[in-house]
Formats: sequence, structure tokens, C-alpha cells
Amino acid sequence: MADLTHSHIDPEMAKRNKRVAFAGLFLAAGMVGLAYASVPLYQLFCQITGFGGTTQVSGDAPKGAIAREMTVRFDSNVANDLAWTVTPAAPIADRIGTVDTVNFVATNNSDRAITGMAVFNVSPERAGVYFNKIECFCFTEQTLQPGETVDMPIVFFVDPDLDENSELDTIKEITLSYTFYASDNEGS
Repeated sequence: MADLTHSHIDPEMAKRNKRVAFAGLFLAAGMVGLAYASVPLYQLFCQITGFGGTTQVSGDAPKGAIAREMTVRFDSNVANDLAWTVTPAAPIADRIGTVDTVNFVATNNSDRAITGMAVFNVSPERAGVYFNKIECFCFTEQTLQPGETVDMPIVFFVDPDLDENSELDTIKEITLSYTFYASDNEGS
């Protein structure tokens, strides 16, 4: 029978085992870090590229308007768990590069204060990178008191650089669509 009291550990094998253990821990920590960073990195990617119809946020107006006109249509959808009615703005036709302001109208149909938010997208998706919002209700949560109705403004422009993209020569309309949902914060 073998003597187990005097086990011999090969120092080279122990060194390799430590390296494998540290590599495994490093890999696991890296995967957890990437999981936490994936949402902000994806949002950054969408904002930079306009992927998925993500609009741009602009601090100021464009350099000027051009002769080409664009019609912007507005759409709203409300999640089932949000007791709001949201009426989108009427379509607007204007020269590309003109700053326009429109209002969505939201009403809280419940007997309690409700906080909601909106997510948006632009179609066609390729036009998202050229759609710039200067001010938008979608940047913040909105709390509506029972029965309250509010105007929710959007100040925007379509970047004149859209006209330089030959793939978008046939685009005559852009649709800005919002989906409203209940927020998890106080008041909802």
C-alpha cells in the first residue's frame, strides 16, 4: 500500500496550477466587467453611429437650412402598465436644417401620480444619425399627477449633411417614434 503521509508536490506543477487559477479568475472578472459595461458601450455605439435609429443629441442649431424638404412624422405607443394617453405631434414638413418645436400631449388617466419615461427610435434607421434633438422630454422622467395633462416639447432639426449621403436621396419622410413606459422611481 502507498504511503500517503509523505506526498510530494512537484514545484513546477504547483506553479502551473497557480497560473491557471489566476488566468481563470482574471477571465471570470473580465467577463463580469464586460457584462456590466455592455449596455453603456452599446448605447455609445448607437449614439455615435445612429445604429437602430438612434438620434443624435445636439447642443445647438445647425449651420443653416438647405432647400431640400423633409417631412417628420411622430408616433407614440404606451406600455400596458402605464395609465397614460399620449397624443403625438402632427407631422411637420420643413427645410432640412431648420430647427422645429413640436409637442406631444400626455394625460395621466389614473387616480395616483405616475412617473414615466420614453424611449425613441427613428425610421428609416439610416436617417437616425442625422436626426438631432436639442431638447426632448425623453431625456428625463416625467411625473404626472392624477388627471394631469402636459405638453411635452421636442426641439429638433435634421442635419443638412443628410443631403450629402447619396443612399438617402430618396428619403422624403422620417418617423420619430416614442414608447412610453412606467418608471421604477418614486411616484410611479
